[in-house]
Order: sequence, then C-alpha cells, then structure tokens
Amino acid sequence: MGKIKLKPKAIKGVISIKALVKHPMETGLRKKKGKLVPANHIVHMTVSHNGNKIVDADIGSAVSKNPYFKFKVPGAKGDTIALKYEDNNGKTGSANAESK
Repeated sequence: MGKIKLKPKAIKGVISIKALVKHPMETGLRKKKGKLVPANHIVHMTVSHNGNKIVDADIGSAVSKNPYFKFKVPGAKGDTIALKYEDNNGKTGSANAESK
C-alpha cells in the first residue's frame, strides 16, 4: 500500500529507529464535495529487531496522515529492523533495514 522509510542508526549500543509511513489515514468522518471519504487508516503495526518483536501497537484513526514513529532499542550496527502494518481495509505494508 504505502511507502515506508525506515532508518535505524546504532550509536553506543542503542539503535534509534525512525519510520515514516506514507498512508492517507482517513477517519471516515471527513467530507469531500458533500460525500464522506471512506475510512482508511492503519490499525496494527509491529516492529521486530533481529526477528524478535519489540513493538506491537494498535493504532487508531486519530493519527495524522503519513505518520512518523521514532523509538530506541538496545542493539548494534548491522542488526535487522523490520516494520509491518495492516490497515482497516486489510492491506499491508512492510519494510526491512539494517542499522548503520
């Protein structure tokens, strides 16, 4: 569905993960030309570090368009970070990146 920019960066045993998910994040309450825009938002997201789940988040419709997430996890240069999401229409997106 949407494009994901995933940038993990390791410094002194800590990986700083930045993720930008291109997604419309429509609530289903906004009108365009008098008609409701259908709901289309991310409902679930997981982030894994070397295959181990570190984030398991339920996300609601109140998050803005193209959401940006940032968090830190213990790790080293070369570790693999994977992000996956599913939206309310059943569409999914994923990205993998090695920490630099």
